[in-house]
Amino acid sequence: MTDVLRLSAEQSYAAELAALSAADDGPRPVGWKLTPKAVLTYLMGGAAPGGTAITPKYVGQRRLIETAVATLATDRALLLMGVPGTAKSWVSEHLAAAIAGDSTLLIQCTAGTDETQIRYGWNYAELLAHGPSEAALVATPLMRAMREGALCRLEEFTRLGSDVQDTLITVLSEKVLPIPELATALPARRGFNVIATANSRDKGVNELSSALKRRFNVVVLPLPATLEEEVSIVRRRVRELADDLALPVPRGVDEQIKAVLTVFRELRSGVTADNKVTLKTPSGTLSTAEAIGTLVGGLSQAAWFADGQLGARELAAPMVGAIVKDPVQDKAVLAEYLETVLKRRRGYAQYYAELGEAL
Repeated sequence: MTDVLRLSAEQSYAAELAALSAADDGPRPVGWKLTPKAVLTYLMGGAAPGGTAITPKYVGQRRLIETAVATLATDRALLLMGVPGTAKSWVSEHLAAAIAGDSTLLIQCTAGTDETQIRYGWNYAELLAHGPSEAALVATPLMRAMREGALCRLEEFTRLGSDVQDTLITVLSEKVLPIPELATALPARRGFNVIATANSRDKGVNELSSALKRRFNVVVLPLPATLEEEVSIVRRRVRELADDLALPVPRGVDEQIKAVLTVFRELRSGVTADNKVTLKTPSGTLSTAEAIGTLVGGLSQAAWFADGQLGARELAAPMVGAIVKDPVQDKAVLAEYLETVLKRRRGYAQYYAELGEAL
């Protein structure tokens, strides 16, 4: 454990990247640190030559990651779409770490992000003293990625205003960044590309223009198909986060993970696991990421207030917090679920009691 709250992907998994690179002597696109096959192994897991185990960073369809890697080897940008919690940002970060060796060239897009935060800004003291010049330019992550032949990540891309989104059209199509104030343009070095992520269920987002859509190859990341797959994802991430936070992981945590995910998946899908009872769905997404946050919150409460014992009592409050986003509608949805499903389900009596009390 370090004193840094969160290490970048290339720092956290430096040993795995080094092991893959050591024997990775195949052909690769210009500017790439690893071959596309090695990048795929890094994302999906496997073994590096020499026996180093490569942990899977993404649990899901291999074909989707193949498509993403192949896209970044062309001149088309990559857009990862999906509902919250489908590991879009996680995949984006690890792709950048494996391909360019740097996942930190990141722009977090919001409704308030303007054109200067995408293209370039100015040091106004230098600008007023000496006028427009190279020295007065303030490079954005996009500009740095173009100079270095690296990958720039744009998070929550559709939150940008349409006019700001379209400033990327010239960059993505011509591979140059015009700087009219200096009567010049910055050409992108080989290896440059863009990975954008977008939440397909977010309200009030700005649709991409048809001209901009043509510059992207879209890969949709789905929610985990089965309970077992989602349990595997949550188990791994919870243990990693618990290790980072120095939280003990008690025995029986897998049983609690399965219980939390069973509740979340049923409420998310609007039907019980046996397809016998139709349910109302809450306003939130109850994603895998929210399940991970719920379990980590429960582990923290267990560590500090329950002598390390994790059960329904420690998980009830974070579960209610994840489910009840609308204090009227979602509260009624959860109350109905407790009475029609959990009250009658064997092995869930404690969850029924604790969730009812927390509600």
